[in-house]
Amino acid sequence: MRSKPDLSFWKLWNLSFGFFGVQIAYALQSANISRIFATLGADPHNLSYFWILPPLMGIIVQPIIGSMSDKTWCRFGRRLPYLILGAAIAVIVMCLLPNAGSFGLTISSAMIFGFISLMFLDTSINMAMQPFKMLVGDQVNEKQKGLAYSIQSFLCNAGSLVGYLAPIIFTAIGISNLAPKGQVPDSVTYAFYVGAAILILCVLYTFATVKEMPPKEYAEFHGFDEEVDKKEEKKESMISLLIHAPKVFWTVGLVQFFCWCAFMYMWTYTNGAIADTVWHTTDTASAEYQEAGNWVGVLFAVQAIGSVLWAMIIPQFKSHKVAYSLSLILGGIGFISTMFIHDQYMLFISYLLIGCAWAAMLALPFTILTNSISGKNMGTYLGLFNGTICLPQIIAAAVGGGLLTLVGSKQINMLVLAGILLLVGALAVFIIKETSVEKK
Repeated sequence: MRSKPDLSFWKLWNLSFGFFGVQIAYALQSANISRIFATLGADPHNLSYFWILPPLMGIIVQPIIGSMSDKTWCRFGRRLPYLILGAAIAVIVMCLLPNAGSFGLTISSAMIFGFISLMFLDTSINMAMQPFKMLVGDQVNEKQKGLAYSIQSFLCNAGSLVGYLAPIIFTAIGISNLAPKGQVPDSVTYAFYVGAAILILCVLYTFATVKEMPPKEYAEFHGFDEEVDKKEEKKESMISLLIHAPKVFWTVGLVQFFCWCAFMYMWTYTNGAIADTVWHTTDTASAEYQEAGNWVGVLFAVQAIGSVLWAMIIPQFKSHKVAYSLSLILGGIGFISTMFIHDQYMLFISYLLIGCAWAAMLALPFTILTNSISGKNMGTYLGLFNGTICLPQIIAAAVGGGLLTLVGSKQINMLVLAGILLLVGALAVFIIKETSVEKK
């Protein structure tokens, strides 16, 4: 098996630059979905059910995209065609979703429209997101994967900053942050429009600057016979690959379970939690609630800044597992601390710490996994691995309403639960046993 050559910094950058735009779309969704549906009239105990859709579409779409792209070879590449298609659909839906309450529909019809729009948005974002992880696995050697995923993590968090801060920026320049009951404020709607424009421009940049390996060269670099692979690929279903997945797939997946349950509760309940504890309101039509909604974007942006800073420190650790575990501990402390903080600015400390966990979650699981699997089924395995991200979120969303009742219907208590989940995940890290394909 030939060793993949080192790539220049800018080639690594180009591989992931489109992820900046995709993450803007994802950040707008993450920071505003609870706000949008609460504004349309959803009960807080039902909010988590709307959050089932993003991971549900991910667990369906990403393995399919991974498997299909493993078998796709065309003039435009292997992964890139799926990237362009996903981005194009996302742009259309981003222009529709925030208008769910503006078409003169009844409350129930508006929520159905929003629900369907969210389903298509999740499908398209997942279709656009997955190729970036696969491109790094395809093109980058083991030595540079840590750097490549760190660049991806940086661009991811930079995109998050733009997406999270967009509504409050538009509010600051005079665009209304209030709207008639049942409608989404213009500050949020315009943020989605601008995010859609940036998304397609960034994806087009990656499409224009990245050239994927032709099939023969890819086979040489990834240690398998192209002709034999074509004869055997029918025998290798996703189920059989899952059954024969390396142990590291499952052990990292266990850690992922606790991490992604925690962040699902952050995305779902931060708005209601800080509106209650800092602005002292639960009225979704009030100016205070919408101000809290803007502040959620600021806090998530602070989290992204913390993630960028911590991502620069993570490569300094000699052990992936020590870095991973410490990051999750810091994030757990951040979540739990929100219960004791009632000042909007002091919450910056909490979300900087949460950013440490996010930085580790974006980079380390994929570094550990892609080092342990061959390139032959890289896309399929990364698609299947996405199940360790999506399934925990589906479970967390499904039981979120019941758990909220158990913790006294106080949304801040769900953030404390998120912190406990991260601390358990930090302990589970030490079950992982890293392996390396390139050193075999």
